[in-house]
Amino acid sequence: MTRVKRGVTAGKRRKNVLKLTKGFRWRRKSNYRAAKEAMLKAGKYAYRDRRAKKRVMRSLWILRLNNAVRNFGLTYSKFIKILKDKKIKLDRKVLSQMAMENPKIFKKFVEEIKKK
Repeated sequence: MTRVKRGVTAGKRRKNVLKLTKGFRWRRKSNYRAAKEAMLKAGKYAYRDRRAKKRVMRSLWILRLNNAVRNFGLTYSKFIKILKDKKIKLDRKVLSQMAMENPKIFKKFVEEIKKK
């Protein structure tokens, strides 16, 4: 069996870790051991926050909707209740975008809902 020298593989692995931690501060960008720990922790945060981002965005849409709907004498919860009773299936993202980008259309939409 031939002898395998592992310097190339190990060097490549270290180089890739240091490449991933480029831009980190202090020892975490240049020292392999510190960089590896930083990379693993950053990966955990990234994984966690990809899920947290969805919750944050939903709460932002709800906040925007509540603010927009209060101008028409409704609260967010009453507005959503009316939508559910009338079986209107528009999600909060679409409604908040409508409220932000097209306030005139949103006003007509809310007035039409309040009539029925």
